[in-house]
Amino acid sequence: MQGAVPATYVRLLFDYLAERGFDGHDFLGMAVPDARARVPVAVWRDMLSRASERLSDPLLGLHLGREITPAHFGPLGYVFFACDDLGAALERLHTYQRLVYDVNPMGVAVEGAHTCLCWGQSRGRPGPLVDEAAVTALVQFARDMTGTRIAPAAVDFINPRPADTAPYEAYFGCPVAFGRDVTRVVLPTPLLALPLRRPDPALRELLEREARERLSALPDGDDLRRDVRRAVLRLAREGRPDLPAVAAALGLSERTLHRRLAGRGINFRRLRDETLRRAAEDYLADPGLRLADVALLLGYSEQSAFNRAFRRWTGRTPGAYRASLRPFPASPAIRRKRA
Repeated sequence: MQGAVPATYVRLLFDYLAERGFDGHDFLGMAVPDARARVPVAVWRDMLSRASERLSDPLLGLHLGREITPAHFGPLGYVFFACDDLGAALERLHTYQRLVYDVNPMGVAVEGAHTCLCWGQSRGRPGPLVDEAAVTALVQFARDMTGTRIAPAAVDFINPRPADTAPYEAYFGCPVAFGRDVTRVVLPTPLLALPLRRPDPALRELLEREARERLSALPDGDDLRRDVRRAVLRLAREGRPDLPAVAAALGLSERTLHRRLAGRGINFRRLRDETLRRAAEDYLADPGLRLADVALLLGYSEQSAFNRAFRRWTGRTPGAYRASLRPFPASPAIRRKRA
């Protein structure tokens, strides 16, 4: 597993235990982390597992997520609350997700009358308690911000099906499936226009400035992975982001680079394809770039070759992916400005 969660989010568990008469330090065998620290997701998973076992509560993730408050997201929690509507808040979540939940990145897609928020497993699978706490917290926070008991159209989890799914369906108010390829929350798109209870543009801008600074200061997390990604992107424009060329660009032998990547459990071809896919998705989000331009930026002299590669990475053509890129409908406030 890769990734981390902010200490403010981890404190949710300490607060949950305190409300039930337990001292988190004694109960978990570890101190409350410093407010500005980042906790590895593996540590967070182990904390939840220990608490779940000692409380005899296999539904701890579901129970814990309901207790979320803006403070548990740090300053960014108040940025969400100060937005005009739910769509604007979710847009901020998409932008600053690493500050809230830096594990598997959140994807967004519009499918008909629904907007889907989804998380894959490119950075590992943290397990049911971590995933259930995060998804429950997201839905609970949306309900708190709007003052409405929002019900998703569907919720899917990547983890195996538990013995009893009734508590999940009772909380989310919709069908809940398990054992899926991705974890996702499917929202009826009209819900994104729901106004929030305390919009405050001035406060939002002030706090968002701090969020931008914090985001830019986050470490990459793996210097070798970062260096390989950069080399792949640099060499892609020359059409040669293969292992020998990347190794040479990093001043290493092909054998040494292969050995170092293997020591981290990294497959070069998968890392290269993931890097090119991410770059392609970023380029496709820019309406000023033609599909042919995107292909050339990634080193494909033939549009058809790029189409085949992108379909292999995502299951969709570049054109179909670009057509789906309407993450959040413009909020009422934005529509009024445009008018």
